[in-house]
Amino acid sequence: MPIKVYKPTTPARRKTSVLVNKELSKKRPAKSLITIRKKQAGRNNQGRISVRHQGGGAKRYIRIIDFKRDKFDIPAKVESLEYDPNRNANIALLLYPDGERRYILAPDQLKVGDKIVSSKDKKIAIKIGNRLALKRIPTGTIISNVEMVPGKGGQLARSAGNGLSLMAIYDKKAQLKMPSGEIRLVSEDCLATIGVPSNPEFRNIRIGKAGRKRHMGIRPTVRGKVMNPVDHPHGGGEGSNPIGMKHPKTYKGKPAYGVKTRKKNSPTNKFILKRRKTKKSSK
Repeated sequence: MPIKVYKPTTPARRKTSVLVNKELSKKRPAKSLITIRKKQAGRNNQGRISVRHQGGGAKRYIRIIDFKRDKFDIPAKVESLEYDPNRNANIALLLYPDGERRYILAPDQLKVGDKIVSSKDKKIAIKIGNRLALKRIPTGTIISNVEMVPGKGGQLARSAGNGLSLMAIYDKKAQLKMPSGEIRLVSEDCLATIGVPSNPEFRNIRIGKAGRKRHMGIRPTVRGKVMNPVDHPHGGGEGSNPIGMKHPKTYKGKPAYGVKTRKKNSPTNKFILKRRKTKKSSK
């Protein structure tokens, strides 16, 4: 998928790039597979900001994505590839023989007209877009949209170009290598899709201007050291000053930047064979 870089005809156009994919359908999404996306702007049920830097943005609908793909052993035809404003990967519209349509995450290199199938117990072809249990997939295969609990639906590797590697299967557990380097255990009965999610060039896009971020619903982020002391622990002072403390903090006073927040007694620790790579471990 080529990246189009605009010529600097205006200050806003300078250093701006977009993805160009002529294979994406230009028709509107299926009405039966969309729902209204209510704007929360980072507010909770009391109207208070619980997540900062959110608000505004272009109006958009939520596409109902089938992360389970529980219509087993029924081949489906890829009717179209579509853009989804709610995620960085593209989606595919599947048409089943009984006339039902469903949206799924489109794997990279999936084409319109391809036929794909999902199977729970049968051994099907290992090709892009097919979905089957981990115990039926050869080791070394790159997979995506992987379940953590059988039947719950895909939770791992759902963003653009983000794939997991199936390392081994031992004692009814599959060893998955994450992009971070972490190796995690999941049940061999969990389902996974062959291939990586589409749109892998998304990481190379340059937003180019602040207005484009506002269209995405992201509001400006202000540094703590340029605030007043009443607003942030880093604030205050005359002119340009350091934060004035040994370790950085959030605006609520909690430690920030690199502080581990995972609970030591988390029940899922037993499913992590190898921790992800950190700066300290790489030295």
